[in-house]
Amino acid sequence: MKAFPAVLFDEAHSEAWTIRREIAEVINPAHPDDSGYVKAAEVLRRLGHTVRPHIEGPVTPGLLDTCDVFVIAHPSGERWERTTGAGSPVFTVDEIDAVEAYVAAGGGLVVLAECEQDKYGSNLADLLGRFGVAVEHATVQDPANCHNRVATWVLGTPPSDGADAGVDGQDLLARAGRACFYRSGTLAALPEGATVLFRTSPTADPAGRPLAAAVRHGRGRVVVLADSDLFGDDSIGDHDHVQLWANLVTWAARMPEDGRSRTAPRAEVAAEFARLKAAVEELRPLQAKDGSISGDRDRAAGLISRICDHVTTLAPAFPHDRDYLDAVVADFRMWVSDGLGVPDFLDSLNAFHPDTQRVDGLEHLVVFPMYTQNGNSDRNVEAVWIRVVWPDWLAELERGGYDNPMFVPIVFEGFTSGYDTNSAVLFPETVAVRQAPSSFTWGAIFCDREAARFRAVSAAAARTLKLALPPDAARLLASQDLAQDTFVLWDLVHDRTHSHGDLPFDPFMIKQRMPYWLYALEELRCDLTAFGEAVKLEAAGVPHARYVQYAILFDRLFRFPITGERVRNYDGLGGQLLFAYLHRSDIVRWTDNRLTIDWARVADGVADLRGEVDKLYRDGIDRPKAAHWLAAHQLVATYVEPHPTSVWRQGGRALPAEQKAMVDAVLPDEFPLSMFYEALRRKLTEVVESTRGIRA
Repeated sequence: MKAFPAVLFDEAHSEAWTIRREIAEVINPAHPDDSGYVKAAEVLRRLGHTVRPHIEGPVTPGLLDTCDVFVIAHPSGERWERTTGAGSPVFTVDEIDAVEAYVAAGGGLVVLAECEQDKYGSNLADLLGRFGVAVEHATVQDPANCHNRVATWVLGTPPSDGADAGVDGQDLLARAGRACFYRSGTLAALPEGATVLFRTSPTADPAGRPLAAAVRHGRGRVVVLADSDLFGDDSIGDHDHVQLWANLVTWAARMPEDGRSRTAPRAEVAAEFARLKAAVEELRPLQAKDGSISGDRDRAAGLISRICDHVTTLAPAFPHDRDYLDAVVADFRMWVSDGLGVPDFLDSLNAFHPDTQRVDGLEHLVVFPMYTQNGNSDRNVEAVWIRVVWPDWLAELERGGYDNPMFVPIVFEGFTSGYDTNSAVLFPETVAVRQAPSSFTWGAIFCDREAARFRAVSAAAARTLKLALPPDAARLLASQDLAQDTFVLWDLVHDRTHSHGDLPFDPFMIKQRMPYWLYALEELRCDLTAFGEAVKLEAAGVPHARYVQYAILFDRLFRFPITGERVRNYDGLGGQLLFAYLHRSDIVRWTDNRLTIDWARVADGVADLRGEVDKLYRDGIDRPKAAHWLAAHQLVATYVEPHPTSVWRQGGRALPAEQKAMVDAVLPDEFPLSMFYEALRRKLTEVVESTRGIRA
């Protein structure tokens, strides 16, 4: 969970709020919810954040180094408030220096002040002054714009243009445009570049004054609110307070460092793998498309002998793969003795079972003659050094209802040039064998490559389209570790969906000859289903589930339509369909050269499209194949305009009767890109091309 923020809640300076329920009951026995941020802490924990209190002692650089966000909630003298009773409400100069240095270096600070701030005996003014912020000694009243008819419970007025609430390309008010400030002061003397999130209304006294603001300071971020009650236990359920709290803390948090993705590989293994790789690369030019040796056979035999020696040397570093690596060497030697024709590695393929060894961090050495999907179409010898990604939380989900025994998420440690391509999978069916096994028991997906591509293209698309991202979405694009784990969960659910639901055809229909929009709908169906499952998992408290929703949305809307050739590009078409559907529903808008997304309606829009696809599938069970193909074309064409010369758009009477001829009548680009996507593709061509062979 290292990619999630660590939040430290200060309770060592006589704060009026605590995240410990037992202390809230001591502070206010009659109404502990009026002294507790217990629910606020739980909101963050459900998002994956770690939250702990700082109970005693000074604020030091060492203490702050342990957190990504430091929260100070209304320190007060005992004369004015019942408090935690720990320490003084006055921060020392050394403590203020430490906080300022921490923020300047990239840390996050959230400060919650109060009405009539000057009377409480704290020195928040000195602390906030370091960041150019002041809290005015006031109590706002607004009888015309208040909550529950209480004039001092004022409703904040957000910026009239949602983009004005953006900082660093992020929308801090995403899904959070409504907030009440209970007995609030106001903010003043904001520094240049500060973003006001809420103001008092024109009818308030004082009118038009800032109530909440976001400030950049050095490499860090500061959020200041002129009221502390809005996130208390008895108020956090009001309006959009839960989402606002999550947004502000996530935005303020220090950006994650991708420790796992930068773990240094074993030096001795890396050196020997480099020698293995060199031998494989020398062999490559001697191989024909089917894997046989078409060049100098004596030289090829010598290179294969070197490959076997390197595999034998490496084998002790992979003791769990001993039987497989022994079989690999035997298959190489048999290939030489049989005359170096088409290679047959069935025996070693049958011995390799990463699906039975799903252990987080476990490494494998994989050497096969094979093609790489979306990469090299020739069956060259390839060597791949991989590491399994199988965290405990994922294993628990897989055991608890998302069973997918064939799924093996992996990351690269090293690879030969067949994987210096767009290939992000390691599948047994790509291996050269004399006969296909009766069944395949595993399929491995490189979550590091998929995550890196997603981050690069999505970030570039957001910048190009001026899309203000919710803070958690921005954090996903900033963190390789978080993105990798997100893709692992997405792939787990997506892959199993191919075999679940009302299926009118072979779920592995890629092996069949059908119009390519059938493939598009099947892949999209699985993603729409995964999105819906992620909504359920988010409600159940699985923190990665919210990120899965972003990943599906952004990859489908941004990367898929503009990646690859426009020849039967079924993944691209699925993205085009999702965009067109959400745009038709006014959930996605392209206006004034800016893309906006109604985040609160996305889940419903995705569910509605999923309903249409599910109905198509359910009805398809009772249709002949050709009628189902045509119905699927009509569904796609409802939202994505077919090519003007398409025979299929003219309906069944225009189509030939024979099924093969019907498939032949499909245009290579039956559903061309819209003008929106043509423009986006031109602007992002270099970014997309740069992701070829990308790794974390």
